[in-house]
Amino acid sequence: MFSFRQKTKIVTRRLILRPPMHFDFKKWKAVRYLSKDFLAPWEPKWASDHLTRKSFSNRVYWSKRAINQGTGVPLFLFDNGTDQLYGAITLDNIRRGPTQSGTLGYWIGEEFARRGYMTEAINALVQYAFTELDLSRIESACLADNKPSRGVLEKCGFKYEGVAQAYIQINGRWRTHVLYSALRYDRRGKTSAGVG
Repeated sequence: MFSFRQKTKIVTRRLILRPPMHFDFKKWKAVRYLSKDFLAPWEPKWASDHLTRKSFSNRVYWSKRAINQGTGVPLFLFDNGTDQLYGAITLDNIRRGPTQSGTLGYWIGEEFARRGYMTEAINALVQYAFTELDLSRIESACLADNKPSRGVLEKCGFKYEGVAQAYIQINGRWRTHVLYSALRYDRRGKTSAGVG
């Protein structure tokens, strides 16, 4: 098991991935606020207090608990030169024993989309999960019509596995999602569902 006190941090060529801290609130609020319309079609409906300091503090405490309990690795994406916050990526629902798996979710601010940051972050976190956390399988799901998200998953080596009906409430409606996975020892051939 790993601990928040170990300062979970992943450094890539352009990014620093680390857990959210209380002092990140203003940066997080700015990116979320400016990207609200961009993110709304792909996310659960925001609570009325979503952008408040209290809500953010709860997110920070949840992140610390998840890391300390070994159930999740919630990370923010920062530019490793300017410290600009780009978005977030979370490996959640970590299951041990015979499963050794987790679920990947992510978002990026509109201004920073389509620049390869999320590809870099996903590749780094998946590598971390396989080598440092000893996971065997990483799962992810996205809306069928979210071509950018499907494209980034496939670019990162995730394989299409199928469809989950009424999987997650997105923007207030139960929506069907397509399912992807990455395996530490993947012997499957290409299983793309044909993004594009």
